[in-house]
Amino acid sequence: MTKTNNHPGSKLIPGIRTGLKKGWTGFVWLLKIIIPVSFATGLLVYSGLIYKLDFLLTPMMNWLGLPASAALVIIAGIFTGIYGTVAALSVMPFSMDHMILLAIFTLICHNLIQESLVQGRSGINPFFAAAFRLAAAFVVTFCCAKIMGVTPESSAALSTSALPENHQAFSIWVAGWAVDTLKLTVQIFCIIMPLMVMLELAKAFHLIDVVVRPLRPVLTFLGLDRSCGMLWMTAAVFGLAYGSAVIMEETRTHTYDTEALTKLHLSIGINHAMIEDPVLFLPLGIPPFWLWIPRLVAAIAVTYTFFGFSALRRLYAQRAGHKKIRHY
Repeated sequence: MTKTNNHPGSKLIPGIRTGLKKGWTGFVWLLKIIIPVSFATGLLVYSGLIYKLDFLLTPMMNWLGLPASAALVIIAGIFTGIYGTVAALSVMPFSMDHMILLAIFTLICHNLIQESLVQGRSGINPFFAAAFRLAAAFVVTFCCAKIMGVTPESSAALSTSALPENHQAFSIWVAGWAVDTLKLTVQIFCIIMPLMVMLELAKAFHLIDVVVRPLRPVLTFLGLDRSCGMLWMTAAVFGLAYGSAVIMEETRTHTYDTEALTKLHLSIGINHAMIEDPVLFLPLGIPPFWLWIPRLVAAIAVTYTFFGFSALRRLYAQRAGHKKIRHY
């Protein structure tokens, strides 16, 4: 009886079955976000309404060392993701300095609605997650602009009126959206399902610590708790959208320290999908340094700043408690 229970086959099949079940549950939940959000965003782009929102960001563009038309690229990135920004940069005549700043901003703050909802399901308020990433993108881009000495006059970018109007038939647009969304969901399915199966098998065969152990020095360097190694690795490699099923399942089935989980979300909110997202900008000729280093530095600075504030708050609470006891 003992031999049967310890046989690898007794853990393999249940592990695969559990992984598939959890992967499917996470995939279906993600579809409930992707389909309506992408359709609504696509409608904004198709109707041209998204380009009329540039007045919200135009006053801030000079502050970031960018021309007014850069607001269009930023809005496209916030709503549609990295691909929207790359598509816009490929047709708008920005200087290399401006493209660098726009890439930095979008790498931190993109696909904001969908990814904030994912973070909201795994340990942090979604509105706070969205506001934090937006603020972080402005601060990091501002600092990089000052370091680079970039000014809005570095190039003559397109104005809003120079953008081509969309004369595509609505039915053709819907068909194109459906095909693109189907491709995206298939990609997500092909990532989530095997990833969840591997995770469950790693749990069944007690391999989690073996996988996470080499990451411990990295986590310490980043200012993160070692217990969050699997979550950080998932977000760093697969991103918040593709890795959402694993992140949500892990936070649902395991108890994480609230402070450790908050630090993790602040870090991965700024710095996730460390391979795929930056690579998309390389064909534009943007130097790799600006695609990887600024948000890595920002993620580290945020975690250590959060740790400092938390330590001061605990110290203040302890002193306040001592005073109350003494006065009593």
